[in-house]
Amino acid sequence: MEKTKTFEDLLAWKCAHEFVLVTYKVTELFPKSEMYGLANQFRRAAVSIAANIAEGYKKKGKADKLRFFNISQGSLEECRYYIILSKDLNYCKTDIYTELVEKIEQTSRLLNSYCYAIAESQKNTT
Repeated sequence: MEKTKTFEDLLAWKCAHEFVLVTYKVTELFPKSEMYGLANQFRRAAVSIAANIAEGYKKKGKADKLRFFNISQGSLEECRYYIILSKDLNYCKTDIYTELVEKIEQTSRLLNSYCYAIAESQKNTT
């Protein structure tokens, strides 16, 4: 497993943070009627991905870490739905949809790999 000093060193967090930034830019273009609806929910779920990675990073026990990373994974799947919904409501164009899908997929792969590495290291110590 990689050696890190802060959560900011984690590739999964870096990718999740990039996703948050893109999500904020994209949701600024949503209709004003969505300011307190889909745009707000989408932003909150995106922030939750990165925030739970950050919070889980400092947890001492592996089970506790994995619990926070699992919450991140849940928020990630919530965002995956919001991406689809945004496209189906014609709130984002194909190129933006593609960018969001690529970012969420990359974040998902990195987070899953990190969780797998932690789970495997937990098996090796029990």
